[in-house]
Amino acid sequence: MDVSVIIVNWNTRDLLLACLRSLEEERTPAREVIVVDNASTDGSAERIMAEYPDVRLIASPDNLGWSKGNNVGAKASSGRFLFLLNPDTEVRPGALGELIRLMEARPEAGACAPKLLNPDGSLQPSLRRFPEPRHLLWDALGLAKRYPRSRRFAAYRMGDFDYDQVAEVEQPMGAALFIRRETWEQVGGMDESFPIFFNDVDWCYRAVKAGWRILFDPAAEVIHHGGSSTRQVKPRMITESHRSLERFYRKHYRRRISPATMAATLAMSHLVERLRLARVALALKRHVP
Repeated sequence: MDVSVIIVNWNTRDLLLACLRSLEEERTPAREVIVVDNASTDGSAERIMAEYPDVRLIASPDNLGWSKGNNVGAKASSGRFLFLLNPDTEVRPGALGELIRLMEARPEAGACAPKLLNPDGSLQPSLRRFPEPRHLLWDALGLAKRYPRSRRFAAYRMGDFDYDQVAEVEQPMGAALFIRRETWEQVGGMDESFPIFFNDVDWCYRAVKAGWRILFDPAAEVIHHGGSSTRQVKPRMITESHRSLERFYRKHYRRRISPATMAATLAMSHLVERLRLARVALALKRHVP
């Protein structure tokens, strides 16, 4: 088996079905599709069973979260490569074969990310550098937004990156992440203490620290609708994203940066979180009739 496609779903039935249709059209290479359904209430599991009998459905009675869901799917898989794929994506023809080709040509690569596109076909920026304190500071001060192409101020979101070239990167978006099984087994699966956010960042960080390379392949394209599960509970997701950043810092940066820098970075994260929540509350208030 070449590729095990693993999709963790929560209440995104129609998008999931479109994703499965795109995979059905991708006849080669040899692949299996595993869907871990996190106790959806929108009929996702029932539609999969009725329309895609070849898809291996793991229907959980509880919401396992993205990390644990992927770990469960990976444990049930058999492919040489794992393709962690969000249900709100559609794989364009030839993408799987292209990802395999690049990974086979680059044995030092433990993972590879395709180019993500918006539904209208435009580029969706999907790469970031690891969240060093200075990168987060430029973001918090608004300098990244003001100078979106700056190598210095837009370093975190890689505003200077050329999305038309194969390149080594640090942190691709986890919406579509192609992983060598050997790397997965060496580095370990997703850390389940990151149920929604920063799980992909944590995994990529561990892979790079273990000596693997992570690549970006613009010749493999995937449409990504974006945030279909997380936007369903936006204020809680904002809070969880900042809590996950704090977990990431305590796990990986405690010994790398000074206590003062750690405290200042976490305080800055709390402030940005409060500002984001306030903006959402104001927007909701304006829409109340």
